[in-house]
Amino acid sequence: MPTPHRRHAITETDDIKNALDVASRAWPELADNPGALLRRLVLVGADAVSEHHATVTRVRRNAVDATSGTLAGVFGADYLRELGEDWPE
Repeated sequence: MPTPHRRHAITETDDIKNALDVASRAWPELADNPGALLRRLVLVGADAVSEHHATVTRVRRNAVDATSGTLAGVFGADYLRELGEDWPE
């Protein structure tokens, strides 16, 4: 069927077959349509990856917020200038 969208081919290797089996149990109404199962797997997978990325980002930001300012005052105002005095010009 003609379409302006790009097409993708995928070979049904053992791991893909296993994924389709899992998907057909999750969505039995699509069990006889591997193309629809693959589409659903791709979309659900994209949602899972997006959620994971958001979680990782949130955890990292919370860590930055939790440690922000913990080293304030450890180095004096002239620390970098004084450090640079030891370097050859």
